[in-house]
Amino acid sequence: MKKLIIVTAAILALSAPLAVFAAMDMGHGEHSMMEMGNVAHQEVVDGVKATFKVMSMKEHMKGMDMPKDMKETHHIMVEFKDVKTGKALTEGDVKVKVQNPDKSDQAKDLTGMQGHFGADFDLSRKGKYGVMSKFLLKDGKTRQAKFWYTVK
Repeated sequence: MKKLIIVTAAILALSAPLAVFAAMDMGHGEHSMMEMGNVAHQEVVDGVKATFKVMSMKEHMKGMDMPKDMKETHHIMVEFKDVKTGKALTEGDVKVKVQNPDKSDQAKDLTGMQGHFGADFDLSRKGKYGVMSKFLLKDGKTRQAKFWYTVK
């Protein structure tokens, strides 16, 4: 299982959007990507505050050229913070499964990047998407969060 997670993370890290993104100086300095976009969902799960954002790829890749063959339309990101200390939790394994309006689904491992975890998804159809996340952070506890996101 760990090998699968490592291989998947490596593949995602080498994908064009992430490679381009990682190589660029976006001029944000110390600011995180979490400052972009609107909060789609926020909850506290077992002492960890999870903040989810969903943004269009156009917003996510602002100032960069979009790869022509990119099928993903949105970037889902999540930031974790310890409720007691407010300290960012940046190590762990994060999986997200998105249930599409037609009941099909897509699942990805989120990659750690600039203080948050994120991955790109195809949310091109209008309607209600179910976003389910399972995350195992450095403390060894597995937690879950889920919410609905509507594309208009």
